[in-house]
Amino acid sequence: MEIFSPITVGQVSLLLGVLPILGAWIYSEFLEHKKNSLSTKFRYSEVNLVEVEKDAVKEDDRAVLLEGGGLQSASPRARTPSTASPIFRFMLMDEAFLIENRLTLRAISEFSALLAYFYLCDRTDFFNSSTKSYNRDLFIFLYFLLIIVSAMTSFTIHNEKSPLTGKSILYLNRHQTEEWKGWMQVLFLLYHYFAAAEFYNAIRVFIAGYVWMTGFGNFSYYYVRKDFSLARFAQMMWRLNFLVLFCCVVLNNSYVLYYICPMHTLFTLMVYGALGILNKYNEIGSVIALKIIACFLVVIVVWEIPGVFEVLWSPFTFLLAYTDPAKPNLPVLHEWHFRSGLDRYIWIIGMIYAYYHPTVERWMEKLEEAEWKRKMSIKTAVSLVALTVGYLWFEYIYKMDKLTYNKYHPYTSWIPITVYITLRNVTQQFRSYSLTLFAWLGKITLETYILQFHVWLRSSLPDAQPKLLLSMIPDYPMLNFMLTSTIYVAISYRLFDLTNTLKIAFVPSKDNKRLVNNIVTAAAVSCALYFISFVFLKIPQMLV
Repeated sequence: MEIFSPITVGQVSLLLGVLPILGAWIYSEFLEHKKNSLSTKFRYSEVNLVEVEKDAVKEDDRAVLLEGGGLQSASPRARTPSTASPIFRFMLMDEAFLIENRLTLRAISEFSALLAYFYLCDRTDFFNSSTKSYNRDLFIFLYFLLIIVSAMTSFTIHNEKSPLTGKSILYLNRHQTEEWKGWMQVLFLLYHYFAAAEFYNAIRVFIAGYVWMTGFGNFSYYYVRKDFSLARFAQMMWRLNFLVLFCCVVLNNSYVLYYICPMHTLFTLMVYGALGILNKYNEIGSVIALKIIACFLVVIVVWEIPGVFEVLWSPFTFLLAYTDPAKPNLPVLHEWHFRSGLDRYIWIIGMIYAYYHPTVERWMEKLEEAEWKRKMSIKTAVSLVALTVGYLWFEYIYKMDKLTYNKYHPYTSWIPITVYITLRNVTQQFRSYSLTLFAWLGKITLETYILQFHVWLRSSLPDAQPKLLLSMIPDYPMLNFMLTSTIYVAISYRLFDLTNTLKIAFVPSKDNKRLVNNIVTAAAVSCALYFISFVFLKIPQMLV
């Protein structure tokens, strides 16, 4: 089996960190099995029961009854004080600690195995590659087939009430936004798989839709919950960057290759900063207006004034530099400038929509209570205006060539998004319907975005764009599409669960002291592993 790229210090560091965890997990499973076996014997052995009740066992062989009913040998390692640091208890292989954290160790081991699968698919010749091929008929057929199947199997009517009014308004409800993310993501992924270049402008709008939701969702949370805690911040950063961080290490890729992650991280930070600064005044409308104006001014200064972007971001070149092997002569910050600049305003539009969301919902409530003829007249007029605006945008902006469209996109992407929101919410019935298959896919958009690079498509080289397809069934493109897609979606969903499981384990929601301790410990262990790996990998090379 050939490996396409050299082994890096980061990869060796990760391997050195994973191997002891894998061993500890296997040992914890053995201990759990042993505990359950002893528990079974204890329950069904009258002799053992009598002996326990009378304390008629030798002191050296005494067993400790666990809370769950099992038994644990009172070995020195089992008596390690529970107040000791978790990292030391792990290093000492404290049996009680291993049993207590068995599921976490299992999750880390499974996560590591999936990362190894990424490497196997994209950095070795274990699987074959095939070229992309676009057929418009097939592309549209597959997408509408999925819509039909989704409508037949997952069409759902939701009856939740508005938390503001207690009535069934459901304007921009969670089911709707998840469904929205889902159907956009399917088209986004098919666009990459089949190289459907003619849909480039549509994909730009879809990405703008995701960024709009970043502004909308984060503003709604921070404005309503007023939770600017370290724990909430850490949980958000974990969700956006945990998986991509390890993909960068394992595949030796740059952060900006997965540009959706740094872009959403940036705009999440900007929303957090906008609402977090002087947050006790957020209830005052004029303060929110000033904050939104300030956001526009920051974007104008950074992205519209030549030279400012480079000066601002150059200190972060170590994190945001990216060089496409196919375009080695571009500046290292070009990709970050291009990607972040395309959607530099739409997150602010999302914030504005979130701020006026309760007002719009109250308007809708009054409209639903209006006389039927007046209600239908208003809804018809709104629909006609939205359709007209959408048509004009399609004719005079969407149909532009790729390069020209990119120039107009930052200033016009709010138009199709607003048209969609208007038409999707024009009636109570439309608002309450959703296709839950798309909503399910919408929950794992981050995972499907990252994984497409490595277990569905192929690049074979660090930082290369995925120009090839992963081929498990050579010469049978549709069967291969079916098999790789199934594996790809299954792994994406599993990684979604693992990310949340590990977040709960390492990012406590109400214990900042433990959270800071976890961060410091992770940084210290990472530095130590990197140093050891550097010595193992680099020193022998320097001596040659």
